Amino acid sequence: MTEDGAIIIEDLTIGYCRRRGAKVVATGLDASIPGGELTCLLGQNGVGKSTLLRTLSAFMPPLGGEVLLFGRPLAGYSVAELSRTVGVVLTERTGIVNLTAREIVGFGRNPYLGFWGRLSRGDYAVVDEAIEMVGIEALGDRMVQTLSDGERQKVMIAKALAQQTPVIFLDEPTAFLDFPSKVETMHLLRRLVRETGKTIFLSTHDLELALHTADRLCVMKEGLRVGTLDSLSADGTMQGFFSDRGITFDPDRRAYLI
Repeated sequence: MTEDGAIIIEDLTIGYCRRRGAKVVATGLDASIPGGELTCLLGQNGVGKSTLLRTLSAFMPPLGGEVLLFGRPLAGYSVAELSRTVGVVLTERTGIVNLTAREIVGFGRNPYLGFWGRLSRGDYAVVDEAIEMVGIEALGDRMVQTLSDGERQKVMIAKALAQQTPVIFLDEPTAFLDFPSKVETMHLLRRLVRETGKTIFLSTHDLELALHTADRLCVMKEGLRVGTLDSLSADGTMQGFFSDRGITFDPDRRAYLI
C-alpha cells in the first residue's frame, strides 16, 4: 500500500453497530485514493458502497482498520476540523422547504461562522462564487421545493463548494436524475476537479458515465481495486466485474457488452 493518496484505507471493516452485535458489510478493504482527481466508486447493489462512503465521511465508525485523511487518522479529526476538510452530498432527497437556493448554498459556510451564525460579506462572496461555478445563478431566488431534481442536486453541490473543503464525497449524485441531467452532473464534477484541484470521490450505478468521465475507478468487489480504466482493464478487474451475470467488458470499445 502506497502512502501517497489523499485518502488511505487500511484493512478497513465497515458495517453497522447494533444492540446484538455488529453487522459486518465488508472487511479487509485497502485502497489509496489520489488527491485532485475524480474517482468513481463502482459496485453491485448491496456490496457496501454507501456504507463505505458514510464511514469515510465519519458518519459511521469503522468496525476495524483505519482511514487516513491527508496522512492523519480520520478518528483524530475534531468535528470542526472535519467540517472544514470534507464536504458530503448524500443520496436522500432533503425535506427542506421554504428556503431559497441561495440560502441553502449559504449553509455551506456554517463551519466558518462565529457565535451569532451570521454570514459576513466575505461569506456571501464565497456563496456567490460557488453558485457561479455550478452555473445556477438563475436559481438563486427560487424556493427549493420548486426546483427539479437536477436543479436541486446542483444546489447541493454548490453548498459543498461553499464549504471550501479539499475533499467532497457524493453518494449516488445522479440518482433520481434523467439521462441529460446525469451527463450534465458528471461533467460538472469533472470540470470542478479541473478548476479547483479538489478531491472528489463518488459512488454511482451509472457505469458507462463513470467509464467516460472518471480519472480513476474504485471497484468494490471482494475488496477494493483502484486504478485508471486502462490499468483495471489490463489486470482483468473490469472483465471480472460482472462475470457472474454474463456481462463482458470489451477493452477496445472501453464498454460493457450484453
